[in-house]
Amino acid sequence: MSEKVYGGVKTNVAGEQTLPAKVGLWPKVKAFLFQEIKVELTPAQQKFEDDLNDFLHIELTWQDFKDFLFQEVTFGKKKNK
Repeated sequence: MSEKVYGGVKTNVAGEQTLPAKVGLWPKVKAFLFQEIKVELTPAQQKFEDDLNDFLHIELTWQDFKDFLFQEVTFGKKKNK
């Protein structure tokens, strides 16, 4: 099959576009910015991350929210019971 280049895009005889003849600036920048980064954590860092994730994903209920809002607040000296 023969190919022709029109405006930097290769097309075959049927007029279907194939891969670009030249890679532009944006695909290079996008490939650099969104490349996969692999991070390895030490056991202490992994434990901290696990604890943080557990804390951030605590399930809150309306009762928990209500108890927090309407808890007893004291100012100054503590009351003797």
